[in-house]
Amino acid sequence: MAKIDRAEIRLRIESEILKTRKLVEEYRELTKPVEPENAIGRISRMDAIQNKSVTEAALRKTKEKLDKLEFALTKVDDDDFGICSNCKKPIPVGRLLIMPQSRTCVACSQ
Repeated sequence: MAKIDRAEIRLRIESEILKTRKLVEEYRELTKPVEPENAIGRISRMDAIQNKSVTEAALRKTKEKLDKLEFALTKVDDDDFGICSNCKKPIPVGRLLIMPQSRTCVACSQ
């Protein structure tokens, strides 16, 4: 992979890490317990609990993405960065720019 590609991908990873960290914090705020003393109706409370469950799932996925991005940042200078972990073929730069945490090519990810 060309040196310029690695620099561009590193910037993309760093940018994604910042966005993802912010998103994790937002999800953490939204997943705080629903207070029973709030004056909302039973149906509204059920909706709030359901929304909290959905947000908790989103928080888990976002944390996983953050972990993968941070791992990718440590590996961006390795010789095998950008090589599919399954088929050992190069991962297209476009895929790495869109999903910098990718460890497989499109064909192997399906």
